[in-house]
Amino acid sequence: MTNLQPPVLEPMLEPAPSVLTIQEVVVGDGVEAPADSTVKVHYLGVDYETGEEFDSSWSRGEAIEFPLNRLIKGWQEGIPGMKVGGRRTLICPPEMAYGPAGGGHRLSGRTLVFVIDLLGVA
Repeated sequence: MTNLQPPVLEPMLEPAPSVLTIQEVVVGDGVEAPADSTVKVHYLGVDYETGEEFDSSWSRGEAIEFPLNRLIKGWQEGIPGMKVGGRRTLICPPEMAYGPAGGGHRLSGRTLVFVIDLLGVA
């Protein structure tokens, strides 16, 4: 388990990146997440341009488990190799998130920022 506090993101001042950007915030010392695992995480998701929060497990007060192969590409590529107890920031351009504008999801066409704490791996 991690005892990290919920993240606070500073406004993004640079233009949005066009590729998945992975920032290691805290290196965990637990089990490493393989690509085919189910992960238990706390996370915060914000829109890169506006800084507006669109989802947060911290806000709901409960961590969540996901099979990595059912998540957006940015998570599928950005979480493997992460260790339990760690925190990463993933900046996902639209093609690594919900696709181009007009794709049918309310976040289509948006660059998204996720702060993820890895709590467990199954």
